Amino acid sequence: MDVKIIPALQDNYMYLIVDGETKEAAVVDPVEPENVLAELKGKDVKLTKILTTHHHWDHGGGNNKLLKVHPELPVYGGDNRVEGLTTMVEDGDKLFIGNLEVECLHTPCHTKGHICYVVKPKNQSQAVFTGDTLFIAGCGRFFEGTANQMYDNLYKKLGSLPNDTRVFCGHEYTYANLKFASTVDPNNQAVATKLEWSEKMRAERQPTVPSTIGEEKETNPFMRVDTATIQTRSGSTDPIKTMAHIRKEKDNFKNKARESQSRGKKS
Repeated sequence: MDVKIIPALQDNYMYLIVDGETKEAAVVDPVEPENVLAELKGKDVKLTKILTTHHHWDHGGGNNKLLKVHPELPVYGGDNRVEGLTTMVEDGDKLFIGNLEVECLHTPCHTKGHICYVVKPKNQSQAVFTGDTLFIAGCGRFFEGTANQMYDNLYKKLGSLPNDTRVFCGHEYTYANLKFASTVDPNNQAVATKLEWSEKMRAERQPTVPSTIGEEKETNPFMRVDTATIQTRSGSTDPIKTMAHIRKEKDNFKNKARESQSRGKKS
């Protein structure tokens, strides 16, 4: 399995997943399909599927444009709001990219129909494409769901994957997420080390994906809500209440950062 990271918009990621044996490929969230087509040009690779994590325009908004060039492509997703949807998938459904098995995980919360795609090559560590459910050191906002659902997503579904599972998320939010993590988990050396690394990658304009499930368990505060350090933020030993509390903290943290940037521009 080869995964090509294709940046899009301001901070999105699209992914081209290629089966090296059959040369069949699928694209995840092709919001800027012209860049995907440019990546395929001149290569012995056949695009056979569009995998959409959720219906938001910055993920599924390029589907119809890509279908104008490749009308034969099936579009997979877990929500009838997904642009160009042809094949609805549910939790546990399986499909194939050539010989690569793909398992669909329904992870409702950011949106009701959000799907993460776990790709399982035979002789490599597997990979999961998490859209806006799991970010490096963060998670998506709870637009259409609850803290209980996000806890289930991060602990019971994604958290149960092998620790060496590579995590390819939908946005380059790593630096900001680790800045927040360093405030709620200030004595976590793994967070400090990864924050320093992310600063370097940011300065060099390099992607910080992939992470791994094991790394996320060490550095992502939303996958550490069962620890005493994070629970002190909410004053509760209930991990779900803690999940809800630090999500609100993160929302305010982001808003304060934006206000600070705005004041800086005016001054």
